[in-house]
Amino acid sequence: MSAAQTTLWVVAMLVFMAITFDFMNGFHDAANSIATVVSTGVLKPGQAVLFAATFNLIALFVFQLSVAATVGKGIVQPGVVDTHVVFGALMGAIAWNLVTWIYGIPSSSSHALIGGIMGAVVAKAGTQALVSAGILKTVAFIFISPLLGFLLGSLMMVLVSWVGRRATPSKIDRWFRRLQLVSAGAYSLGHGGNDAQKTIGLIWMLLIATGYTSASDASPPVWTIVVCYVAIAAGTLFGGWRIVKTMGQKITKLKPVGGFCAETGGALTLFLATILGIPVSTTHTITGAIVGVGATRRASAVRWGVAGTIVWAWIFTIPASAFVAAIAYWFSLMIF
Repeated sequence: MSAAQTTLWVVAMLVFMAITFDFMNGFHDAANSIATVVSTGVLKPGQAVLFAATFNLIALFVFQLSVAATVGKGIVQPGVVDTHVVFGALMGAIAWNLVTWIYGIPSSSSHALIGGIMGAVVAKAGTQALVSAGILKTVAFIFISPLLGFLLGSLMMVLVSWVGRRATPSKIDRWFRRLQLVSAGAYSLGHGGNDAQKTIGLIWMLLIATGYTSASDASPPVWTIVVCYVAIAAGTLFGGWRIVKTMGQKITKLKPVGGFCAETGGALTLFLATILGIPVSTTHTITGAIVGVGATRRASAVRWGVAGTIVWAWIFTIPASAFVAAIAYWFSLMIF
């Protein structure tokens, strides 16, 4: 087999792995879009995943590729990425996703991927190969996105409580069972728009490194965009019921009005981050919004022990995935 054929085979394998990660991202993060709408009884689980997957796919036509550009060109210095780095990054992200999915922990697929990229790059070329501006804004939003979700979710809850203060509880429930479909659709749109672009960015990074596309191109090949959006929508259809239970029931008990406020606050946060080209965690965002909604009722309405476990998972995501990625990088040097 010629060197060109070997490179093509390796690139094809890595693209398949990236699409697999994108699919896993969909089923791992399906709970972010549908946990509240399922736990409040507005939609049955099967209806909810189909609903969310549809809006994941519609996001293809709504958002520009700002997040893909950040991941593809704004995390690592030009010329550092090769097939070994991409392999390490994907192995680190996939391994962390599997562990957290098995244990039902709503961690961040997004930060697992960023951690994987960082770990593999540092293993190859040291920390100087990272683009500090891209890393800093990504790390900053680990804290900003849940805080913004918390703030917007709680503000929405206060506003809705004031507007509906004269309405009967049954009327409020009836209104927001319908409105929650709007908020769930908006959150699924934001989920697809931000998360699918991270995998697009990784494949774009790989294609540039191997010469299959040029670094001067303003956008990645169209096929990468379509395939990644389809993969994340398909993953959402598969669903992640372990994490749905944690997000929708264990943190705080939600009614339709609370679900609407949490999803709306989270969706607004995702829209802002996607427009700014910042890869954020949909998990962090919706968790912050759910906690914000619960805390407006009373602090004891939030199960802080569960929330604390989730926060620890957030803290460990980047270093854990980076560690696995570094090992996978060195292993790849021996196999291809």
